[in-house]
Amino acid sequence: MVKVGVVGATGAVGEEMIEVLHARQFPLTELVLLASERSAGKSMATAYGEKQVEAFSVERAQSCDFVLMAVSGSFSTEFSPQITGNGKTVVIDNSSAFRYHEDVPLVVPEINESAMDGKLLIANPNCTTAIAAMALWPLHQHFKLKKIIVSTYQAASGAGAQGMTELEEGTRQALEGKVFPNEVFAHPLPFNVIPHIDSFQSNGYTKEEMKVVWETQKIFGDKSLACSCTAVRIPTKRAHSEAITIETEKEVSPEAAMEVLSTAPGVQVVDNPAEKSYPMPLTATKKYDVEVGRIRRSLVFQPCGLDLFVSGDQLLRGAALNAVLIAEAKLLKMPR
Repeated sequence: MVKVGVVGATGAVGEEMIEVLHARQFPLTELVLLASERSAGKSMATAYGEKQVEAFSVERAQSCDFVLMAVSGSFSTEFSPQITGNGKTVVIDNSSAFRYHEDVPLVVPEINESAMDGKLLIANPNCTTAIAAMALWPLHQHFKLKKIIVSTYQAASGAGAQGMTELEEGTRQALEGKVFPNEVFAHPLPFNVIPHIDSFQSNGYTKEEMKVVWETQKIFGDKSLACSCTAVRIPTKRAHSEAITIETEKEVSPEAAMEVLSTAPGVQVVDNPAEKSYPMPLTATKKYDVEVGRIRRSLVFQPCGLDLFVSGDQLLRGAALNAVLIAEAKLLKMPR
């Protein structure tokens, strides 16, 4: 008997979590959908059939074996420790609330599954970090990364369902020559790119950019790994892309990197420029694997460096899929 609760079930990430649980045939015996009082009582169409949304309470969440949190950081900060306070419910938190706490593991199962042994509260990484990490970890294992430079191209859905709606409505209005107010993004997103995601920090980087730095170092278990990021919002609906430059300790060639990546879990090499085949949001959308391509020698760091391009569905690899993979890994280690 495995009972799973999804908190924030009516949001974009919550809906994806339900879809992934079903698609991967997670062996749940009961699915509990929890949300705000405003959504309570509503009927929700899911892959498991029509389900009624319940008002969140700590007690109801504690009745579950696993709770997937698709809520704000402030909500998780208040309630996640209360839920795990019963000593048995596993909480997998998609917010940034606990990612940087020393005693809370930040997990991508293909990389550092063992970090969550004996832990009930587990943090899901930022979507941008998770997508990059899938491609970078195998290269780190074989060639030892020294420096990572990332430029992101992040879809509107990174800001949730409201972000996608603002892009769609704004695009329609813009095509009709009308002005559409921007409420989700710092500036109008249609026909624009915005080099501003999350709040600016004292060092001139945004918090989104620093998340990539902090989280990559924590997941890889290497605080000496130098990392820099520029995060940019672009007018696509779904799937983030990233241009990444790496410097390695060992010499690395595109051919050697492709060989490593071709057998890496959660990675699909898409790299045939002659056939116009390379990673794109259009092809990465709704895909579990992260696409990696445009692999070439870095003109700056060669022979110990590469440039590459990745695309990944941030609602899946960067959120829902990663959370379900964590739950699967925890379930395997639970006493029967």
